[in-house]
Amino acid sequence: MRMIFGVVLLIGIALAGVAVHMTQKYVNQHKAALLEAQANKTPVVPTVPVFVANRKLSYGDEIKLKDIAVAQWPSNALPKGIFQSKEELFPIDQAGARYVMRATEKFEAILAVKITEPGKSVGLQSRLEPGQSAFTIKVDSTSGVSGFLRPGNNVDVYWTGKVQANGEQRKSRTVTRLIESAVRIIAIDQSANEEVKKASIARTVTVAVTQLQGASLTQAQSTGRLNLSLVGERDETIAELIEVDQKQLLGIEEAQPVAQQEAKKVCSIRMRKGGETVNIPIPCAEGS
Repeated sequence: MRMIFGVVLLIGIALAGVAVHMTQKYVNQHKAALLEAQANKTPVVPTVPVFVANRKLSYGDEIKLKDIAVAQWPSNALPKGIFQSKEELFPIDQAGARYVMRATEKFEAILAVKITEPGKSVGLQSRLEPGQSAFTIKVDSTSGVSGFLRPGNNVDVYWTGKVQANGEQRKSRTVTRLIESAVRIIAIDQSANEEVKKASIARTVTVAVTQLQGASLTQAQSTGRLNLSLVGERDETIAELIEVDQKQLLGIEEAQPVAQQEAKKVCSIRMRKGGETVNIPIPCAEGS
């Protein structure tokens, strides 16, 4: 009986040892997995607080504190012109409301380029850079690109008119010339809203230009006809002098004037022979 008890005890001790060994092995494997997971864990991206819209803001909306919220934004991917404090967005030393110039979606960062300065209304002045002025161009369905233009687009301006040919007042030729390249549209008719989606035939297009460009466009508009050509958003081509006339358009080469050969000068004298007068050729004197 004692022998059986001893055998059972030994078997129990052996099983307990095996269980402890298996448990220890499992715990060690679990610890190793945790250490490996921590080693492979992606580092946390540092963030900074940024003001975002808590609802969709449309063109002309006044920005109020109830329309904004604070969100954490990756510090290595901050857009230009963000606001990180109430004092930046609503400065104490600049009184007046701020308005939306470009639509901002919910949870999109509030950017300085999309809103007006404090106290300025949504109008043409808010879209002009220092040194720029607004110039209005009369257009129709063809010269205004058939209603596809929107505020914020860039356009090339072509002038078609008559110029003197080789400085001769009586002779003139009709030419088309690129006079301004990639000028920015700030309004269509009386609207500066970039979010207008409905196509309409514009009667006027207002562009932002320098004083020199404004003078050039004034002269061009009074002496000929202006046409606009829509420029692609990512087009950074440097414009060259472009001018086309009817002969270049049709591939007609202008005939060169034929040089007239100078007639050979003949000198002679008259002499009487009997009752007749005859001309006798003689060498011409130099300088005659």
